[in-house]
Amino acid sequence: MLDQQPPSLIDNFGRRVDYLRISVTDRCDFRCVYCMAEEMTFLPRSQILSLEEIELIASAFVSLGVKKIRITGGEPLVRGGILSLLETIRQLEGLDELVMTTNGSQLVNYAQGLRQAGVSRLNISIDSLQADKFNAITRVGKLDKVLQGIESARRAGFKRIKLNAVIQKGQNDDEILDLVDYCLERELDITFIEEMPLGQVSDHSRSEQYCSSDEVRAAVEARYPLIPTTETSMGPSRYYRLANSPIRLGFISPHSHNFCDQCNRVRLTAEGRLLLCLGNEHSVDLRAILRRHPGQLEPLREAIIQSMHLKPERHEFELDGEQQILRFMNMTGG
Repeated sequence: MLDQQPPSLIDNFGRRVDYLRISVTDRCDFRCVYCMAEEMTFLPRSQILSLEEIELIASAFVSLGVKKIRITGGEPLVRGGILSLLETIRQLEGLDELVMTTNGSQLVNYAQGLRQAGVSRLNISIDSLQADKFNAITRVGKLDKVLQGIESARRAGFKRIKLNAVIQKGQNDDEILDLVDYCLERELDITFIEEMPLGQVSDHSRSEQYCSSDEVRAAVEARYPLIPTTETSMGPSRYYRLANSPIRLGFISPHSHNFCDQCNRVRLTAEGRLLLCLGNEHSVDLRAILRRHPGQLEPLREAIIQSMHLKPERHEFELDGEQQILRFMNMTGG
């Protein structure tokens, strides 16, 4: 008798989905200019998935072949009970890796607990190493608190720590090499990200401040030769190595180098929408299914399997166009 093949999620374009990003909250202690409006209205708590609901959805995805889960927000470390949630998810049989994206503001208090809970890698968002500029970009953030958090994470012994930086012309494009040098000194990876046009922003022009990955790469190569590598973290980054260094330097390029043909991921928003694409509104309301069939795994599995038919071929991002996605990044989960 032939062995049964393990279940898997395949979309209409033959792409296998094995990576789930879970937003545990839409709330954040920063108000970054490219991510949120200065005055935000957050979801009522009754509309946010409970920890038990998140655990059940994670279990359904892992049973369908998902190998990597990333916990995001908002800022995930402002969610109550986050460590117990992480411990439960990490114990799911078949899950290879549990990782997190954070703004770093809470890491002084949480880094050791995250490592003990089973988080293997951290992505930390930081767009400037200048305190006044950092405060302007985040509107409320304190750079020294994040830098202390990075050091706490280094001491905690994560497998890898990576910094994420959104580069904008006239804002922080003069700090590209400073960020690379900071990472070289501490053996941290870094990824430079093109701004994604999610939500209406009023304090800058996305088209005028757009800085392509090619421009960032040229700035880096003016000082450091980059060596292409086939390494992957199961995400959209294209990685390079710096000569004589263990660090990886990546680029996420939704505008200049479309990566949709390799897309292996879906996103669960804090209110339970399963987003099939970051740059489209194709989604399934998993919260409704959960609350119609509380505690039941099979209705969730069936909805997730059927959702693969909704996953579009590619995103359609416009820097300042009419097709802009109206939800902010904090609603999407990074």
